[in-house]
Amino acid sequence: MTDELCTRPATELADLVRRREVSARELLEAHLARIDRYDGQVNAIVTRDDDAARAAADEADARLARGEVVGPLHGVPVAHKDTHQTGGMRTTWGSPLHRDTVPARDELVVARLREAGAIRVGKTNVPEFAAGSHTFNTLFGATHNPYRHGLSAGGSSGGAAAALAAGFVPLAEGSDMGGSLRNPAAFCNVVGLRPTPGRVPSHPTAIGWSQLSVQGPMGRTVSDVALGLSVLAGPDPRVPISLADPGSGFAAPLPTELTGLRIAWTPDLGGRVPVDPAITEVLMAQLGVFRDLGAAVEEDCPDLTGADEAFGTLRAWLFEASFGDAVRRSPELVKDTIKWNAAVGASLTGADVGRAEVAHTTLYERVVEFFTRYDVLLAPVTQVLPFPVEQEYPTQVAGVEFEDYLGWMRSCTLISATGCPALSVPGGFTPDGLPVGLQVIGAPRADRRVLEVGHAFEQATRFGERRPDLG
Repeated sequence: MTDELCTRPATELADLVRRREVSARELLEAHLARIDRYDGQVNAIVTRDDDAARAAADEADARLARGEVVGPLHGVPVAHKDTHQTGGMRTTWGSPLHRDTVPARDELVVARLREAGAIRVGKTNVPEFAAGSHTFNTLFGATHNPYRHGLSAGGSSGGAAAALAAGFVPLAEGSDMGGSLRNPAAFCNVVGLRPTPGRVPSHPTAIGWSQLSVQGPMGRTVSDVALGLSVLAGPDPRVPISLADPGSGFAAPLPTELTGLRIAWTPDLGGRVPVDPAITEVLMAQLGVFRDLGAAVEEDCPDLTGADEAFGTLRAWLFEASFGDAVRRSPELVKDTIKWNAAVGASLTGADVGRAEVAHTTLYERVVEFFTRYDVLLAPVTQVLPFPVEQEYPTQVAGVEFEDYLGWMRSCTLISATGCPALSVPGGFTPDGLPVGLQVIGAPRADRRVLEVGHAFEQATRFGERRPDLG
């Protein structure tokens, strides 16, 4: 019964707790026991406070016994990304600079999960300052892929994705600048949503007007991610780009057919990114599923000219603003890729940033026009399959050498620059059992649409139900 609880969807678990068929304490103990049993080989959860979690679960059960109105995640265990501030619990950002930092209060994304009734289990592993899409750091080491020990779980929300796949928690949250919600979801056969910027307000943040980095939900099913989004989304007056729509509508039931939808498919983002042929082969085989669900599918891609310039320049500018002081103060405690990215940002001129903003704007306009002709765009999430944890980042794929540590992430970074919501949903497996993710991209603010398409595909294929064998 313990393991069975740890593989059920968050939507079902929330309902079981609400109807008092399972207590919040029983649910928590099942997940803590599973973490104790298997996290030694995965290394997904890096900080815990079991006593506080048990106290919160007991209070959740007491509230139900008193007949109080409770939130949509009441009693559901969650884990928080270790770059998200948790009041009273260590938050390290994967950096030796913060090995002992204990914030005084929750940041907004954490507070919203708590207010919805979720029980905090602990913190999930990240690369240093969430830089890069492979989860390792000098404090806690590398997170391993639950489907193949010794391989990467992706990143930067790699600990979250691995924890979900391994059954340590049914729901988690992460962040995504260049793929950090999508890449690890693809590597670990779970679901991750990069929402439209402003859909999930981020606070506190250094540059509140930036639309490059977003926060969002992760789960084992699209419905779980939709439930998470219903809690995380909604306006906040302190966040200048926050969208006014309430989040509650995302929890409504999702369709299982796609009659009349117009779908574009691109195997390589219009020839702009090299992709491992094994990934392309797996995803090409799934296009017929969308036709069977009632959609029309054709190969097409928006013109992504300027996406590299916009993303690369604005990312470097953000890195200088966020990490430049730390690099100058303690360079020996910051990894080389962050120092490089911050140095690029420090070298930028006002004209450089201005050109990037112009490119960003014209890119957005072209993408909006593209989605007058299509409802969603399908593409690979990743260009590579999970790689050895000892490798800092892939340097080439399909015979093409990458210029820097961001090159292997361009299947996501190009989409980040568009401002579009993008969902990573399980897309199948290679013949030797490695997960492959399908990226479902929608028009700006069409977050509900990408969830609908992802859910229909998920229900038709059931790839997400293939769980890892942890022994």
